[in-house]
Amino acid sequence: MSNASPTEQVDPSRVPSFPLADGSKIPAIGLGTFGSDHVTADTVASAVIEAGRMGYRHFDCAAVYANEPEIGGALAQLMAAGIEREQLWITSKLWNDKHDKNDVASACEQSLRHLGLEYLDLYLIHWPFRNYHPPGCDGTSRSKDSTPYLHDRYMETWRELERLHQRGLVRHIGTSNMTMPKLELLLRDATIHPVVNQLELHPHFQQPELFEFLVAHRILPIGYSPLGSPGRPDRDRTPEDTVALEDPGIVAIAENHGIHPAAVCLKWGVQRGNAVIPFSTKTRNLLSNLQAVISDPLTSDEMQVIAAIDKNVRLIKGQVFLWREEQCWEDLWDLDGSIAK
Repeated sequence: MSNASPTEQVDPSRVPSFPLADGSKIPAIGLGTFGSDHVTADTVASAVIEAGRMGYRHFDCAAVYANEPEIGGALAQLMAAGIEREQLWITSKLWNDKHDKNDVASACEQSLRHLGLEYLDLYLIHWPFRNYHPPGCDGTSRSKDSTPYLHDRYMETWRELERLHQRGLVRHIGTSNMTMPKLELLLRDATIHPVVNQLELHPHFQQPELFEFLVAHRILPIGYSPLGSPGRPDRDRTPEDTVALEDPGIVAIAENHGIHPAAVCLKWGVQRGNAVIPFSTKTRNLLSNLQAVISDPLTSDEMQVIAAIDKNVRLIKGQVFLWREEQCWEDLWDLDGSIAK
C-alpha cells in the first residue's frame, strides 16, 4: 500500500452530510470500493488510505467485493494515524448467498472481523434476491437455485438485520436495489424501517418516482454509479446505454464552472438530496470528487437543465439475478408496479 501523502486535503467538517430518520448524519459523499472485477484488493485499499488522508470519512464496502480484509488494514492505518472510529462511516452489505436466517449473523460478523471493526454504521441487504453468481461471470450466468423475490423469505433476512441492530453490531440497517412494490411490503412488515436505499442514480437515470417515494418515507437515497459507471463490468453493457459525462447539457455546465463533467454529476446528486459513492483509485479523481461537493454549487437553472436530460437508461441491469432462462432483466425492477413472479 502506498504511504505517500496526498498533495491536497479537504477539511472533513466542510463536507456536507444528510440526516437519517434517527437524527444521525451520514457524509454526503463516500468512496465506493467495488473494483468492477478488474481492480485488485490492494489497489482499492491504497485508495482508501489516500482518500482518508484527503478528508473522506465515508467508505462503502461489501463482502462480495472480496476486498474487506485489505480495506480493514487500510482503516487500521487511518485510525492509527489519528482518525477516530466515531469520525468514520463504514457501510457493508450482506451478499445474496447469505440470506438464510442461519447465515446472516455470521456473515456480518465476518465482515466486522475483516474490516477490523466492532460495529458497522450501516448494513444493507445488497440485492433482494438470494440468487448467486460467480465473480467475473457474463450476463447469461444463472444459478440453478434462483428464485423470484419472495417476500416472506426477505422478511426472514430482514428480521436478522433487526437483531444485529439490537445487538449493537450495526447502528443502522437499509436496503439496496429495492423497488417501490418491494419497499411497500417491507415498510408494512418491518419493526425497524430501512434508513437508506442504495440505487443507481445519475443524470441519465434519475428515477424520480422512486426517489420521491424514498424521501416521503424518510429513507435516504444513496446513489451508486453517480458518474454513469464507466468502469462497470462488460455483462452490464448494452448498445442502448448512454454516457452522462458526454451529455451536451452536462458538458456545457462543466465548461461554465471550469470543472470536469464528473464534478457536475456529483454536485447535482448531492444538491438534489442523495448521497453519492463514486469509485476511483486515482489521486486526481479522488480529490476532485471530494472538492465537487463542497464548492461552487449549481444554479437552479442548471439543476433544471439536468432534470430535463433524464433518459431513463439503467446501466446496472442485474441480468445474473434472473430466475428463468430467456427472461428480460426488466423483470428484476417491477416496471409495471407489480413484483414479477
